[in-house]
Amino acid sequence: MSAAQSLQIVLQGAFARELPEMAVPWRAEDAPDPRLLVLDDALAAELGLDPAWLRSPEGVGLLTGTVVPDGATPVAQAYAGHQFGGYSPRLGDGRALLLGELIDVDGERRDLHLKGSGRTPFARNGDGLAAVGPMLREVIVSRAMHALGIPTTRSLAVVATGRPVRRETILPGAVLARVASSHLRVGSFQYARATGDVDLVRRLADHAISRHHPDVAGEPNPYVALLERVIDAQASLVARWMLVGFVHGVMNTDNMTISGETIDYGPCAFMEAFDPSTVYSSIDEGGRYAYGNQPVVAEWNLARLAEALLPLLHDDQEQAVEIAMAALGAFRPRYAAAWSAGMRAKLGLGDAVDDVALAPLAEDLLAQMQAGRADHTVFFRALGAAARGDDAAARGMVVDAAAFDRWVERWRALTPDADLMDRVNPVYVPRNHLVEESLAAAVDGDLEPLRRLLDVVAAPYDERPGLERYAAPAPADFGAYTTFCGT
Repeated sequence: MSAAQSLQIVLQGAFARELPEMAVPWRAEDAPDPRLLVLDDALAAELGLDPAWLRSPEGVGLLTGTVVPDGATPVAQAYAGHQFGGYSPRLGDGRALLLGELIDVDGERRDLHLKGSGRTPFARNGDGLAAVGPMLREVIVSRAMHALGIPTTRSLAVVATGRPVRRETILPGAVLARVASSHLRVGSFQYARATGDVDLVRRLADHAISRHHPDVAGEPNPYVALLERVIDAQASLVARWMLVGFVHGVMNTDNMTISGETIDYGPCAFMEAFDPSTVYSSIDEGGRYAYGNQPVVAEWNLARLAEALLPLLHDDQEQAVEIAMAALGAFRPRYAAAWSAGMRAKLGLGDAVDDVALAPLAEDLLAQMQAGRADHTVFFRALGAAARGDDAAARGMVVDAAAFDRWVERWRALTPDADLMDRVNPVYVPRNHLVEESLAAAVDGDLEPLRRLLDVVAAPYDERPGLERYAAPAPADFGAYTTFCGT
């Protein structure tokens, strides 16, 4: 494709056109010395974009927002949100821009969105910029999540801007180009509701239905159906996080999507030693978003969505609340069903083992893992070997070997399928020490460790010789791990 592809790219603007009250037209800041660090060629092809063209100066311009196709109007999106439980009525894209919406090769509408593209009217006291390290972290973790089959925003590219960013020290700046089925959030609905304009809430809900759940448009009350669909999607999503040991770190309402995709990989990490109280975020001092709290927080966030939708659920306030409560009441059983189905697979058990039989088996195992601080990923993979008769590795990770032997006897009586276990229990996740190693090298100009790590996490279930260090927990001298939001 020629260097004129940008003239052929159609970036639609349905969000900005239908919801102008929530979209501020804006332009990205110049990138003084842009240099492409990472490009996901496969994702580019899905979007109908030529990877070779994206590597050209004009393509890099698109990825930084400095070259925009004719007819496109980048916007900063408005949203509100509860951050660590405290309500902020006006957050929005302080350092991000929605360039527009692409129709991909399958005919699906997808947002092309920038992060770190400069200050917007929502920036408050921030500089609107992003540093290379945090943007590459999002590439690594989102690539891993996609490979694990977990719904996620995806990272198309990171471009170093040549502009320094001041944090605790001076860091090289970067822009992330990411893709999502939309960037609608619980916080989007909170913002619309806070305006007092019920018509805006309705138009936003209609936009969300058209975008994500067009089949509910004909329901007697499509807005109740929308709420139920979002509850379903989030119950499934958080269950999947829990099953792989993922800790999001900032489950604010502005970081919960209507689509059910994981968004914003700032203070996030994959848990190593199993412990429900695990926290990786430097700012989560009270443990609000600890690993074990994630289902409860998700339910709380969804209650905020229900509050925002109340005027659409019924004309009578009391009946609207009853409808909302009934919808929210489905979260726990739906989360439990999703988690149980996933845990059943992780243990290699078929549908013949019902939830009543599964619950004590799983609870006993998790208690033993916690007591022994067993590595979450290594332990479940080792259970696959135990299903084949070799339980030495798993047995070595628990404190009470006799209790584990009794557990194994109960489990093997259910004839676990080791091959099924290997298909759902990953060998490789983004190990925290390896993430930091690759980011430090990338900031110093060496991208090879990053490329190797991306290649490993892109095929998480396939054990490969020579990659043993990528499957091993952090060395003892790595210490306690803390992540930061990058702003």
